[in-house]
Amino acid sequence: MPLIDRRRLLAWSGALPLAGLAGLARAADAFPSRAIHILVPFTPGGSSDILARAIGQELSQAWKQPVVVDNVPGAGGTVASERAVRSPADGYTLFMAHTGTLAVNPWLYPKLNFDPLKAFAPVAWVARVPNILVAHPSVPANTLAELVAFAKAHPGKLAYGSGGNGSAAHLTMEYLKLQTGISALHVPYKGTAPSVTDLLAGQVQLLFTGAPALLPHIKAGKMKALAVSSPRRLAQLPDVPTVAESKVPGTAGFEADQWYGLVAPAGTPSDVVSALNARVNQSLASSEVRSRLSSEGAEPTPTTPKAFGDLIAAEKSRWEKVIQAAHVTVE
Repeated sequence: MPLIDRRRLLAWSGALPLAGLAGLARAADAFPSRAIHILVPFTPGGSSDILARAIGQELSQAWKQPVVVDNVPGAGGTVASERAVRSPADGYTLFMAHTGTLAVNPWLYPKLNFDPLKAFAPVAWVARVPNILVAHPSVPANTLAELVAFAKAHPGKLAYGSGGNGSAAHLTMEYLKLQTGISALHVPYKGTAPSVTDLLAGQVQLLFTGAPALLPHIKAGKMKALAVSSPRRLAQLPDVPTVAESKVPGTAGFEADQWYGLVAPAGTPSDVVSALNARVNQSLASSEVRSRLSSEGAEPTPTTPKAFGDLIAAEKSRWEKVIQAAHVTVE
């Protein structure tokens, strides 16, 4: 080959990687160039759905691209999570994860075919929803300390409701029982609403579930709020202490809020994850989104993908211990 042709060939072949990198950079800069889908593991109307739609609307307005919320209920969220795992790792399919789907389900569903810590790339922690421990007015306790004392003095007297085996209300109460040494009979319902109804009727005496379902009844004086699961008091209930503030032995550092956040399939480019994280955090600063979250009893939690990933790992470890100690199973 003549020397001049060889030089041209080398120059041309050497330019290929640079051209490829430039193309990838332009593709990242152009993200998103089409519709983004957010998979929600439950039916419309719940916290996961409401949060996904609030964030989706902000992303759509900012990026001038459609953001489609796809509700994919089934098997405690495993149907949607498995679909998300199989989706292309390009940032165009996101999963609205929460405590149950990423930190609890791996221990409740042994046949789950993925590890959430390896299968997903954390994108953005969206919100936390504190749980509130409430009691029927007939229970002779107005604080957590009084409840613990009553429960220990009257074993087998108390029953608590939940939205079902393995639900947040179930595990949060089991966590409290383990930490305080009290006993209470678990009565699982098919959803949070019927468990609230039976607490109001006095069929069960206790419930430890998300704030949105309880706040109207607390404010109406139909149930007593004894403590909240978050590390600080709720703005809506400033006089109700946290579990940790109760000073009951075993409750130091107690925290059991429900949390929600966006994840993407593992392997999603880091620059795409960063772009999504920055935009979601901007959305969480919006007064409209903050108001929407507050009406649901949720607190916005803007942070980095790494911080969200650390939360998922810590929560997965926490709930493994609770589930194994309490022998929690799902049918």
